Amino acid sequence: MGLDDMHQSGNGEMGFSLGSKNKYRRMDSELSDGVDEALHHHQKDRSKSTRKYVLACAIFASLNSVLLGYDVGVMSGAIIFIKEDLHITEIQEEVLVGCLSIVSLFGSLAGGRTSDFVGRKWTMALAAVVFQVGAAIMTLAPSFEILMIGRLLAGIGIGFGVMIAPIYIAEISPSVARGSLTSFPEIFINLGILLGYVSNYAFSSLSVHTGWRVMLAVGILPSVFIGFALFVIPESPRWLVMQNRVEEARSVLSKTNDNEREVELRLAEIQEAAGTCNAEKREEKAVWREMVSPSPALRRMLFTGFGIQCFQQITGIDATVYYSPEIFKGAGIKDNSKLLAATVAVGVSKTGFILVAIFLIDKLGRKPLLYLSTIGMTICLFSLAVTLTLFGQGQLSIGLVILFVCANVAFFSVGIGPVCWVLTTEIFPLRLRAQAAALGAVGNRVCSGLVAMSFLSVSNAISLGGTFLIFSAISALSVVFVYALVPETKGKSLEQIEQLFQKEREVPDGELELEDGEHLMQKN
Repeated sequence: MGLDDMHQSGNGEMGFSLGSKNKYRRMDSELSDGVDEALHHHQKDRSKSTRKYVLACAIFASLNSVLLGYDVGVMSGAIIFIKEDLHITEIQEEVLVGCLSIVSLFGSLAGGRTSDFVGRKWTMALAAVVFQVGAAIMTLAPSFEILMIGRLLAGIGIGFGVMIAPIYIAEISPSVARGSLTSFPEIFINLGILLGYVSNYAFSSLSVHTGWRVMLAVGILPSVFIGFALFVIPESPRWLVMQNRVEEARSVLSKTNDNEREVELRLAEIQEAAGTCNAEKREEKAVWREMVSPSPALRRMLFTGFGIQCFQQITGIDATVYYSPEIFKGAGIKDNSKLLAATVAVGVSKTGFILVAIFLIDKLGRKPLLYLSTIGMTICLFSLAVTLTLFGQGQLSIGLVILFVCANVAFFSVGIGPVCWVLTTEIFPLRLRAQAAALGAVGNRVCSGLVAMSFLSVSNAISLGGTFLIFSAISALSVVFVYALVPETKGKSLEQIEQLFQKEREVPDGELELEDGEHLMQKN
């Protein structure tokens, strides 16, 4: 068609020609929109599936933590009946209560090597089996000596479980949700404590000989579910890479991350970290030797991780939980049923506020929650000391003591309780993570055991009020520790956190500013 023909065809024909192009353009646009919408729905479905899968893994991995929590909670009430049934002394009571924490350090120490050798998943299975044997022996124990044997085995099993669950969850979680998910073991510890308190109250009407045995026997049930969990949860992708099982690691990462780009990015980071590990193995530099003679960066990591674990316990949380009936008795409550009912309130406070931490830890960050927690605990512990010292026994004293004990465990659960375990699993490099975290868990368990085994003796020597005054002073020191040494790790991958400690100068505020800058760059 020539120019004249185009003019002869008139505006109508030209309009038809342009209209056809618009029609095709609209069809292309609709097709593109349809593809985009399909991709969006696919990505949304995958994201939901990923969240559910990671959540299930975190829940199942945390079941071992119920065992520790249940033991702590149930022993606070069971010991009342054990003393009467087996006629044990106050010293034996302290040893029975506190030895579990001391012995669990052996499980934690062994857990580091075991998890590197057989994997994170099967270390959790071993923890459940050892605890079951110990709990069964305690349930059937005819004497204090046999009861101690079961207690020692249960402690070793708990040591394995406490050490490995946070590591596994941290290694399998996407960065954006790692803080919340790694807090799950602490949630389940608190849930176990609450169940232990409820069990005490529920079975307190049984005979003295039978009641405490039933209380301890119920603790076997959570470990049974761990057997089913092993058929659901995968192995840690970071451990798989360390074993040169890269394709299996990629498969696990594809189930726990929203898109393939992130899968390949995370896999590359892990391989790089594992490559460093393998290179050091070729140089025959043992992990323990590196921790004994650490670099400046590793020294900061170890000091931060070990310190925060110790502060979690030397502020007296296990004394408050194990001996809450003794504390309430000191305030004026005499009836056993009322004592155990008051401990249920402590368990509800401790469990309820851990849920608050889960929602806030990846939004506010680790450090703000630590500030809130340590400052709040310092105030509550000091107030508890003043109340027990100045108010004597009576209704006012009972009310205030219950209030301050519940508030103290609530502040603990909001911050240092879960954040302690999150930080310990975040700050160490891959090649050292299991054994360095185990070292932190050892510090935690030793401090817990020392507090639990000395609380009654110290209280008899300087009074309950004087003991809690010491705890409040230690809690005040923990505020200074957080300010000076704890970095903010929110939103960073485990490999990025390792790089944080490699810098020569680390200023916490600067880290916050760096993190804000990273988020701003991501948005741009």
